Amino acid sequence: MHAVVISEPGRPEVLRWTEVPDPVPAEGEVLIDVTAAGVNRADLLQRLGFYPPPPGAPPYLGLECSGRIAATGPGVTGWSTGEEVCALLAGGGYAERVVVPAGQILPLPGGVGPAAAAALPEAACTVYSNVFQIARLAAGETLLVHGGSGGIGTMAVQLGKAFGARVVCTAGSAEKVARCRALGADLAINYREQDFVEVLGERGADVILDIMGASYLARNLAVLGTNGRLVVIGMQGGSRAEIDLGMLLPRRAAIYATTLRARPVAEKAAVVAAVLGKVWPLVSAGKVVPVIDRELPMADAAEAHRVMDTGAHVGKILLRT
Repeated sequence: MHAVVISEPGRPEVLRWTEVPDPVPAEGEVLIDVTAAGVNRADLLQRLGFYPPPPGAPPYLGLECSGRIAATGPGVTGWSTGEEVCALLAGGGYAERVVVPAGQILPLPGGVGPAAAAALPEAACTVYSNVFQIARLAAGETLLVHGGSGGIGTMAVQLGKAFGARVVCTAGSAEKVARCRALGADLAINYREQDFVEVLGERGADVILDIMGASYLARNLAVLGTNGRLVVIGMQGGSRAEIDLGMLLPRRAAIYATTLRARPVAEKAAVVAAVLGKVWPLVSAGKVVPVIDRELPMADAAEAHRVMDTGAHVGKILLRT
């Protein structure tokens, strides 16, 4: 098969569409002929040499894909050759074929095509596990989403509204703010023109989904309400900052920092099962939709990374085989 290989850590041009050995499904695994793969910021970090795949994962980029089951390994039940699926991966999506534990596979939701489905697994699993399982967002609470126009952000805005929350988000342009509002955001803040703390006031959010890390920490804590929950899933603004515990104690607030990729297979399977039960019906009903900025041939993965590097996209960038 062919896969996108990193010749050496570096800029997008280090990505090469190269012939590599075919993967073989092991016990409990399924082999998928890839139709499309989603591009995620973690892929850019791996390309730069900062985010290696966990032990046992394919060495190639790609944390989600859609496609058709080509074969099943020993012990796999409930899936058949030829079924169209999408999957949460620990790596390997930028390829013509990938193997994945059977528990990380999802059927295509109703109304979503075989390529567009590649935009769903990573975002849906990340948002549901962090916002609803860990932070326990409840109807009537306020959710603040940073980066509301990105792949994770567009999913978080939609799911927050679908589950009855008031959704506030930040984005970096008037166009992106408008897109967030169109997806259901009650309030979208252009962070280049306004400070979200000034707009929301102190204790203005019950749950915050943060991709920035250190650079936003102090302001996130300033806006976090009583019994508030800050969930940090990215470090685009750095990894080190000082915490004023005096801001947390009287509010009984909590900070969570999580990743999904390196979790044990059983934990990821539990997240996928929850997404199937709670999120997939919303997608099939058209209440949550995959937001796709563009599709590119998988051999043009370098261009996809250049686009993501600029931050000009809204939603997901997909690579097609």
